[in-house]
Amino acid sequence: MGIPTVQDVLAAARRIRPFLPPTPLLPSAALSALLDAEVYVKCENLQPTGAFKVRGGINLLAAEAHDLQSRGAGIAAASTGNHGQSMAYAAAQFGIAATIFAPDGANPIKVAAMRALGADVRLTGRDFDAAREACETHAAAAGARYVHSMNEPLLVAGVGTAALEALLERPESDWLFVPVGGGSGAAGACLVASALCPDCRVVGVQAEGAPAVWRSFRERRMVSTERAETIAEGLSTRVAFDLPLTILWRHLHDLVLVSDADMLSAMALYLEKTHLLAEAAGAAPLAAALRLRQRLRGSRVVLMLSGGNATLAQVGAALCGGRGRG
Repeated sequence: MGIPTVQDVLAAARRIRPFLPPTPLLPSAALSALLDAEVYVKCENLQPTGAFKVRGGINLLAAEAHDLQSRGAGIAAASTGNHGQSMAYAAAQFGIAATIFAPDGANPIKVAAMRALGADVRLTGRDFDAAREACETHAAAAGARYVHSMNEPLLVAGVGTAALEALLERPESDWLFVPVGGGSGAAGACLVASALCPDCRVVGVQAEGAPAVWRSFRERRMVSTERAETIAEGLSTRVAFDLPLTILWRHLHDLVLVSDADMLSAMALYLEKTHLLAEAAGAAPLAAALRLRQRLRGSRVVLMLSGGNATLAQVGAALCGGRGRG
């Protein structure tokens, strides 16, 4: 498994352009006033699947579609939702069968979206890692191309194109905040920033209830946890993965934890201040920026709003919990 480079991200940008136009990088006067900084929001919630991961799915299948089509092999993936939607969407573009394993209780909006795209969705296990183990067993038995959610160089390069677009538009940026579940998005952002904008500090943001990557980053070893408990299903993983961690150890400026309450408050702020819908994982960068606002004063900040696939119940919790904050 090779480590992708910024050249791979540039190749991914060329590959995905026929399928995915660039998403907006919007200035926010309201968030700028709140943080006393110049704030821009990268709107990956406007992707056709509602999340940034579709970039990785398109990049991988654009590169491998001919081989998969000639072999008649389908793909299999495990996901809490956004990776699964990415693979289902990409598979539909290339006429490839997709089987997605998701945990019991997965976000129903994401499950419905995957099924609407033609994927065979199987709800299995109490969390992402249980679903992942079931998926690996299925792929080996069925001869399907198992697409790991993290240890795939083409996925990391693909999702890195979100940061590429943002930093090409705002190369003077001082900070780039990116949510971290398994870390592919942050890894892609690090590849771009280290090569094109080395003065830009990339900060990863993980949920307090699912700190496996945070612990791994700090302890310089692969760490797993017994549980992952957070409202942000996109950040809910009990294990760290080799490929993204290798990149994060080399290039990530910092990795911080935020609480579920922080993310719900940030979701409410996004709705109130920018009229943008963010799921909890997508709101995590804003939650971290609010926590670090003293360090950000007077600087130029990009917040990666990675996804907007929130349920009505989650939006309601955000509005109730976030009322009057900020």
